[in-house]
Amino acid sequence: MTRRTEPEPVLRIDELGVRLAADHAARPLLDGVSLHVRPGETVGLVGESGSGKSVACRSVLGLLPGGARVSGQVRVGGHDVLGMDRTQLIALRTRQVAMVFQDPRASVNPLRRIGDFLTEGLRAAGTPAPAATARAEELLTAVGIRDPRGALRRHPHEFSGGMLQRVVIAAALAAEPALLVADEPTTALDVTTQAEIIAILTRLRVERGTGLLFVTHDLELASAVCDRVYVMYAGRIVEARGTDELFDRPRHPYTAGLLACTPRIEAGAPAPRPIPGRPVSLAEAPPGCAFAARCAHALPRCREETPALAPYGDGLAACHRADEGITW
Repeated sequence: MTRRTEPEPVLRIDELGVRLAADHAARPLLDGVSLHVRPGETVGLVGESGSGKSVACRSVLGLLPGGARVSGQVRVGGHDVLGMDRTQLIALRTRQVAMVFQDPRASVNPLRRIGDFLTEGLRAAGTPAPAATARAEELLTAVGIRDPRGALRRHPHEFSGGMLQRVVIAAALAAEPALLVADEPTTALDVTTQAEIIAILTRLRVERGTGLLFVTHDLELASAVCDRVYVMYAGRIVEARGTDELFDRPRHPYTAGLLACTPRIEAGAPAPRPIPGRPVSLAEAPPGCAFAARCAHALPRCREETPALAPYGDGLAACHRADEGITW
């Protein structure tokens, strides 16, 4: 019997650490973060604000805070991003990786027409103007923009937030990147538009075989979109596993807390239960598990010894009690 060989990851982050000067932050922004995304796979990165999600995903483009001390590796298509010079980074950002940010209006120049925005990168890569325009129309059609030719002549303020996010996604796909990083791309949109944007990202990922790193604070959304999920807290990965197992049986109390505070519409569903306390700030560096102060199941050991991210079941968890079978 022939064993199925998994494709090589399009993105691999290994033991990534990002630390600011001691007078700026007491703890690392990222502390030993490791994750991977394979071609055609959607991987979620979830957690509360300040957990390090955006720093992790921006590292894929080499966008790290100035003056930060960085360790570990970030590899895209086998190439080390952290060792790239300016020319190599430009090539990475225009050909291999594209990013969709939370606010589409922050991604475009309000004074320029959408056609200029979409064709700029293509023309810079040597595509003749007529071919670049034709390609821009094709991309707008792919993301559901009606009258794409007319849309190229319009300015950003003439689009709704949802329509402009479609334009930004079209621009991200212009160079047919191997990896698409979506940093909370639906947060500023209404629920109906969110569903439309998610459907577009899912369809394009399936059709083009693009790897997708999907960053969100919404576990319900992650469950609908992702094949696997990494949960972050205070700059560390605290749990990682396939989506179904994560939602059926979380191994970390923080993951269970995120699930419990998510509103549900099913009849008889329990009311949301907020996680007590607050996230650890950058000015704090508590010993032991960073979540211990908010955890109802914490032991004295949890406040003294930092748990390692270790295998449990089909995934990983950083909890001293992950193997006890506790229903959090």
